[in-house]
Order: sequence, then C-alpha cells, then structure tokens
Amino acid sequence: MFFIETERLKLIPLTRAQLLLLQESREKMELSMGLTPSNMLVDQIWQDELADAIENWCLPKTLLYPDKWIWYSIWEAVRKDTNTSIGGFGLGYPDENGESITGYSIDRNEQGKGYGTEGLKRICEWGFETPEVKVIWADTGLDNLPSQRILQKAGFTQTGTRDEFAVFKMPRQS
Repeated sequence: MFFIETERLKLIPLTRAQLLLLQESREKMELSMGLTPSNMLVDQIWQDELADAIENWCLPKTLLYPDKWIWYSIWEAVRKDTNTSIGGFGLGYPDENGESITGYSIDRNEQGKGYGTEGLKRICEWGFETPEVKVIWADTGLDNLPSQRILQKAGFTQTGTRDEFAVFKMPRQS
C-alpha cells in the first residue's frame, strides 16, 4: 500500500475498491484498511460534497485513467498514534497549464490541531515532485476563515475571488 507521511499523519490514496467501500460505508472502508473506526463528525454539506465527488469525479476518472488513479482519488488522512481517519485530501492531475487543484476536509473533533496544514503541506510537496505540476490552487468560502488560515499556513497566497469563493494559489518553488 502506497502512502506518504508527515510527523503525525499517514496520507493514503484510496484505491478504486476502497472508494467503492467508502461510498457504501465509511466504517466498512476503514475496517478494510485495518483502521480503527473513526466516528468522524463532518457537516452534512461536506458529506454531500464527498458523496458527489466519489460518484461523479473519483470513480469515473479512476476508471478512465487507471495509470493516474492516484490523482483522482481521495487521500485518507490517518493519525499515526491512534490509527484513525481524521479527514481527507485530494490533489487533481495537472491541467494543460500545469495547474492542479487541491481540497481537504478534517473531522470536526480534530480541527484546530494543525492536521489540515500538516497534511496540505505534505500532499503539495508530493504533487510538486511531478514536473508537470507548476501551480497548486484551492478555493474556499469567503466566510470560511479557518480554511483560509490553513491555506495561508501551508504557503498559499490569495490571488482573488470567484463568486463566493476566495481563490488561493501556490507556485512551484524554484
């Protein structure tokens, strides 16, 4: 099983089979990975967004691009000390301009402990190991100040707004 690590986290890209299990039940997916069930607290809006992403992005793209599945999956964030999922990250395959989108969600029980920043920094480092990735970007609600702080602490700079979102980018460091 491939994964990347931080001091406190393992970031594990979910295989297509694991995505299908997650679609059915978080607990089934966690148990299949040998994780302690998390009882994760996630707002309904983010649960709905995850379900939509799995159904309409992850599963179709991992099927269409099996050699690049890792870029179209969800990376489970697992606390090393408890072997428990605390959220997830994503990093999309770079487009023709070398831009890759990232996103994340952290269990409400684990927010405010630095896990979001720690995981985001690491997945971006991993992304920049691929020469095609020139810029990583994210957007978050204009009123989502905790997410904006995570992005800033991870090295992103706000570059503008779009609709009701603040847009942040991080260029490859030379």
